[in-house]
Amino acid sequence: MAKARKVEVSEQQKKEILSIVDKYKGTKGALIPVLHEVQEYFGYLPLEVQEIISDNLNVPLAEIYGVVTFYTQFTTQPKGKYAVNVCLGTACYVKGSAKILEKFEETLGIKAGGVTEDGMFSIDACRCVGACGLAPVAMINGEVYGKLVQDDVKSICEKYMEN
Repeated sequence: MAKARKVEVSEQQKKEILSIVDKYKGTKGALIPVLHEVQEYFGYLPLEVQEIISDNLNVPLAEIYGVVTFYTQFTTQPKGKYAVNVCLGTACYVKGSAKILEKFEETLGIKAGGVTEDGMFSIDACRCVGACGLAPVAMINGEVYGKLVQDDVKSICEKYMEN
């Protein structure tokens, strides 16, 4: 397994992270909202950012890491400007989502878990996004695309390439 590279957190970034933590300090159940806001600001939650949160929210690093790695909405790796998530949950999988994932990989030239060289797109496979009635489903930055066929993928990607 490849060793994660150390991430440098600038003083400005640290100040912003601390201001987010301060908003929630002393609030019961603060960890999840803090993680959401910090990820929205920083883009992802590398270990160095989790350590800042741990030190200042007084939550053990192991607990933070457990939450970050358990919930699919959190990521420890940088994502593209447009984060593609293809559902491989049971309903989607039996309706062909693996082929949809392959088509996204082919169209964008990266594998699941990767980011395009220009940083515009990342692709991930996920489990159940809660839209089983629309299977197979993909989400891009929270926008749901349902009842997909492989031919839909190119036009979906082109919509984001134009932005």
